[in-house]
Amino acid sequence: MKKISIAVIALCAFTFVGCDDEDYLVLPEPVDEINPVVDNTVYTSGEADFSTFVSVGNSLTAGYSDGALFTSGQESSFPNILATQFALAGGGAFSQPLMSDDLGGLLLGGNQIAENRFYLNFDPVNGPGPVRLGGTPTTEVSTVLSGPFNNMGVPGAKSYHLGFSGYGNVGGIGAYANPYYVRMATSPGATVMGDVMAQSPTFFSLWIGNNDVLSYALAGGDGVDQLGNYVAATYGGNDISDPLVFAGVYAELLQALTSGGAKGVVATLPNVTTIPYFTTVPHNSIPLDAATAGMLNQAFAAYNGGLQFVVDNTPYLTQEEADRRMISFKEGLNPVLILDENLTDLTEVNSDLTNMRQATEADLLVLPAMSFLGTLVGGNPQLINGVSVPLVDKWVLTPEEQDQVNTAQIAYNESIKALATQHGLALFDAASLLTTLIDTGITQNGITTTGVFATGGGFSLDGVHPSPRGYAILANGMIEAINTTYQSNLPNVDVGDYKGVYIQ
Repeated sequence: MKKISIAVIALCAFTFVGCDDEDYLVLPEPVDEINPVVDNTVYTSGEADFSTFVSVGNSLTAGYSDGALFTSGQESSFPNILATQFALAGGGAFSQPLMSDDLGGLLLGGNQIAENRFYLNFDPVNGPGPVRLGGTPTTEVSTVLSGPFNNMGVPGAKSYHLGFSGYGNVGGIGAYANPYYVRMATSPGATVMGDVMAQSPTFFSLWIGNNDVLSYALAGGDGVDQLGNYVAATYGGNDISDPLVFAGVYAELLQALTSGGAKGVVATLPNVTTIPYFTTVPHNSIPLDAATAGMLNQAFAAYNGGLQFVVDNTPYLTQEEADRRMISFKEGLNPVLILDENLTDLTEVNSDLTNMRQATEADLLVLPAMSFLGTLVGGNPQLINGVSVPLVDKWVLTPEEQDQVNTAQIAYNESIKALATQHGLALFDAASLLTTLIDTGITQNGITTTGVFATGGGFSLDGVHPSPRGYAILANGMIEAINTTYQSNLPNVDVGDYKGVYIQ
């Protein structure tokens, strides 16, 4: 059986028609040298003070996109965009811990520990898709930069990491430390919040909490929902933080940030199960001809018969669940074969009856699965990923796992909204804006941006983080919230000045 090109199926609608020139090259507006347009508006900060702006958060704050942190991406981070607008109303200088290049990888002792960024590659065989840039990065983690830095976004950080001493210790990389914070920490024992507060911010942004649930989702639910466990120190990297733990940490963060009288803007967390990372690869990604489908049905006949035997002769399995687990193929597109830990364990009854079933529309296949679905395992033509070999847990987010993710995200947002009100802060409903972007698209400056992977312009090629244009849209949303809350009159930015996708 030939390799199945899932990339072509997932991106079948991708053509140059869906990408305007602004996705590739931002051209300057023509200047009327005789009658230049002059903006005589006097911009004011209202009740806010933008003189020392510090932004706190994770990768979304750092400007991470296309699967990496790199210089051009950082320059398009929403805090840097905000700082540019704040400068019109008394805002001061804004510094970022810039990477050393646009490749985006990281070195530790000369060894690469983080991959380079993606770019959009037009493969004539497999179709368009994200490919990692080649080359050796030049950003050495152990080379600590001289701060302070106004952008304190740390990729990978969860809410409780911001107060963790040692998070910037180079000796803890691979265990308890974060390489991105190592580069910017004032000392190995420093904390993110300690370095933030040392700058005495007059205005701040706080967008944190995504990773408290996102890491679980990105791992296809290959983690633990820590609901009821209030000891964050016992959490694994892919676990969901208990909502009460998140609420307590968030309250402490805002207490510290506002302790000197600073104003700020906080953001809600988006529904991560709707981002392109989970919606690009169809559940029925396996194209088969009639002959191959027939051979597969023969191969699974004994398995299906075993399930029916358990139903008819034991109390372990209902007919309803057995029907859900039956494997059947047909000519055309077929559902991917997956493992589902929520199914009844039948191995004690029959060791050949594993917890597998075919995916349904309710299952979400993660974006990286695109690269290997339909490929052979070990070169064996009888072992085909997603066809005769089921995908393990980390490649699929099942409905039960989605419920855990969404329940936590809703609880986190309730805490964010309540605490924003308590402290009188501007609230940016990022969850609502990104839902609109994904559901209907957003038109600004005559450009319609959507959440469609690779062509929509709103998300980068990792399927998780916004593109530069997506960050500009987010910055405009924050500006509107700030203006409403503090009676400032900051202008929005022109989203046409920001790229929708990198092709190199």
